[in-house]
Amino acid sequence: MEHGGDIYTEGLLKGKELLDFSSNINPLGVPDSFRKNIGEALESVEKYPDAEYRKLKCNIKRYLKFSKNYFGNSRYDGENVIDDRDIVLGNGAAEIIDLAISCFKSICIVVPSFIEYEKGALKWKCSISYSNLTENMDYDYQDIKSKIKDAEALILGNPNNPNGVIIDKSRFHEIVNFCSENHRTIIIDEAFVEFTGKRNCSFLEEMEQNRCIFVVRALTKFFALPGIRMGYGLCRDRKLMDKIRAKQNPWNINCFAETAGKYVLRDKSYMDSSLEWIENERKFMMDNLSKIHIIEKVYDTFSNFILCRIQGVNCEELYKRCLEKGILIRKCSNFKGLDCRFIRLAIKDRAKNQKLINLLKKI
Repeated sequence: MEHGGDIYTEGLLKGKELLDFSSNINPLGVPDSFRKNIGEALESVEKYPDAEYRKLKCNIKRYLKFSKNYFGNSRYDGENVIDDRDIVLGNGAAEIIDLAISCFKSICIVVPSFIEYEKGALKWKCSISYSNLTENMDYDYQDIKSKIKDAEALILGNPNNPNGVIIDKSRFHEIVNFCSENHRTIIIDEAFVEFTGKRNCSFLEEMEQNRCIFVVRALTKFFALPGIRMGYGLCRDRKLMDKIRAKQNPWNINCFAETAGKYVLRDKSYMDSSLEWIENERKFMMDNLSKIHIIEKVYDTFSNFILCRIQGVNCEELYKRCLEKGILIRKCSNFKGLDCRFIRLAIKDRAKNQKLINLLKKI
């Protein structure tokens, strides 16, 4: 499989339940704020959604303003700069990414990264250049600046998948300035950004000030709602946003996704619990994985997953041995720039994390 989260092929379709460390979903599960109000969505099933999604966009704008204080750990009290025209809604972040890429003839992709970036660029017949992460899995800012000169757009993750590195804003500032002055677009995939905590990692404020920045978000990862398929893009380049909307079908967001957006984006209790969990379990996993003999290197991460370089066993063999014990891990050999020495592990709750640690120790 190209992605993590395939609990079907070797699991459910064979009558087995797998412990899935290949999919990076918040282990706290679906927020109660959505569970308790799901009846509201059922009442709307017989009606077409508002084609303009005005209430949903209002909820998103409220969340963005809240985010600047909560995740940015600041005291922002200004008005929302974002207008409804600056928001595009999609069937998950994947649709937003795909349609954004479709608007360009050439693109620079930072790799290794989410493989849908490259698949989308190939599908839309874009000319592709690549900027490789450094040996230590950090962004090569000079290389990015060099490559973007010959591309209409740049796409990268913040934090990046599969390694969890975040963009250094001070070093990236020069790239933003260049793109702003030379009509380039920067697509920043922030599907995992809430997991970075209160570190002001998001480019929301930079996006408000620079028409060249396009931010992609979703309810999938942090709010544990992959089945809802709710993503959104944010950008103040109105021409680009109109191009994307022109390629979409009407009513592309269902009433369950609308209801989820209404409630989970204001669920501060869920966010508090999630940030406390990720800070504790990320440290626990990093510390314990670094002591396991078959793991040669554990890469620093700011997200809810960890990239590891293994030794003495390749990812295919390790995958099979973990699968025999009912645990699914993510092989990373299909990420551009990685090979059979790399695996990615999601961060779960303490009991599940300990089970994985124990298994890897035995192996």
